[in-house]
Amino acid sequence: MTGRSDLHELEAPMPEDASPDSLSPDSLPARYFDDMYEVHQDPWNFETSPYEAGKYDRTLAALPNGRYVSALEVGCSIGVLTARLAPRCTQLLSLDLSQRALDRARARCASLPQVRFERRQMPAEFPPGRFDLLVLSEVLYYLSPADLQLMLERSVGALLPAGHLIAVHWTPAVHDYPQTGDQVHAALLAAPGLKHLYGERHEQYRLDLFERS
Repeated sequence: MTGRSDLHELEAPMPEDASPDSLSPDSLPARYFDDMYEVHQDPWNFETSPYEAGKYDRTLAALPNGRYVSALEVGCSIGVLTARLAPRCTQLLSLDLSQRALDRARARCASLPQVRFERRQMPAEFPPGRFDLLVLSEVLYYLSPADLQLMLERSVGALLPAGHLIAVHWTPAVHDYPQTGDQVHAALLAAPGLKHLYGERHEQYRLDLFERS
């Protein structure tokens, strides 16, 4: 099985190029991800991994609505999940820190006019607007506890009433990451303004669905 564990074969040194005004020093900075994509176009085997394909199946199956008007995907990487999510969205804004990843995602989704890509550093550059779906897949454990709390506050504030937030994360510890999947899901479960609708735990990841209360 492939998945998050592949990171250990491609570990890059953690650079110290984060701005104190925009990102906690303990969150992983943009250069970390650019270094990963420079080594390998698909560092986590999103295109070929049975783990990733099965996780995407479960993610899409867990979404209650057949269609969402305005969705936000944080950490889209090379756009594999984006391409599968887009047919269920009238508009989909997909974000990533890595320009290399975004270039590949744009190429993959070139035939999907409802998808727009932007390079943003979260949570400092959280986009304006309101959304009825937020997708946070394999992204929150890159944030320090302080940045995670800010990210959750801004995510809840951006959700429309009764909007959905789905979070999916690898649970084994990775030494480069500031937090584990279990830690970020515990923070989500405690976040004001979110009602937990559904959860499932698999051998190496967990999924939780929330509604804006």
